[in-house]
Amino acid sequence: MPALADAPPRHGSLVARWPDLRKRILSAALLGPAALLCIWLGAEAWAALMAAAVALLAWEWVRLCGFSTRRLPGLAVPILVLGAGTLAVEAAWGWALGLLVLGFLGLWALGPPAGQRQSRLGFWLAFGVLYIGLAGVALIHLRGDAAVGRWNVLFLFLLVWASDIGAYVAGRRFGGPKLAPAISPNKTWTGAAGGLVSAFLVALLAVAAIEGGAPPVGRVALLALLLGVTAQAGDLFESWIKRRFQVKDSSALIPGHGGLLDRLDAVLTAAPVAALLGVLLGPGAALWH
Repeated sequence: MPALADAPPRHGSLVARWPDLRKRILSAALLGPAALLCIWLGAEAWAALMAAAVALLAWEWVRLCGFSTRRLPGLAVPILVLGAGTLAVEAAWGWALGLLVLGFLGLWALGPPAGQRQSRLGFWLAFGVLYIGLAGVALIHLRGDAAVGRWNVLFLFLLVWASDIGAYVAGRRFGGPKLAPAISPNKTWTGAAGGLVSAFLVALLAVAAIEGGAPPVGRVALLALLLGVTAQAGDLFESWIKRRFQVKDSSALIPGHGGLLDRLDAVLTAAPVAALLGVLLGPGAALWH
């Protein structure tokens, strides 16, 4: 995903400051409308998109861990996350979550003995079941609400996109102190703050447009802070994962963005939080209420 806060390069030219901006815009122009269309069309179209997304995410994750989806144990990851997604479509939420937890534990337990390097890779392979599966189930749950599902998912994605874009622009433009140099050396506190401000402003505009009136500023601010911080934590977590596996991108699937994991890292952490909030608020309740 766009960096939380990339420090501006020393060169003064536009190309030097924004070296990958054109590719990012072209990729977003292709991926964004497809996601928005499926959000708008309904739960069925959204579930189909989620099936394709989690399958690709699982493929990237298995590949990142050094395994293959053509055979076990790597093949188990897409099978488990797609199985949980199928149960979620049928509103069997307990079964879906149970399958993910048991799948994670089982895949981890069946791995190589502790102490071997392969056993550590086996843990991360199994962790992908939870990492990808929980986000997929959460997004299906959010969109499945007949009353506000469309608006809740749209709100979530607009907020995450605003956080990403705001962080990227603020970080490139202003630089500043490093946010987490040991994890991602180019991210700065300025970019993180820019992302949160952007998330709040876009959230206000989105709620005002959806409800046709003055938004509840305090609630929107708290929600933007919660989901914005969670999204940025997801960005940092994926950066830490890539550093651990010593790769620049999860794959080369999307020009200008690397892989789908690179593009959806913030969504993978923000979606379960949004879904949990939706459960606490109850059916038919907008996230900002």
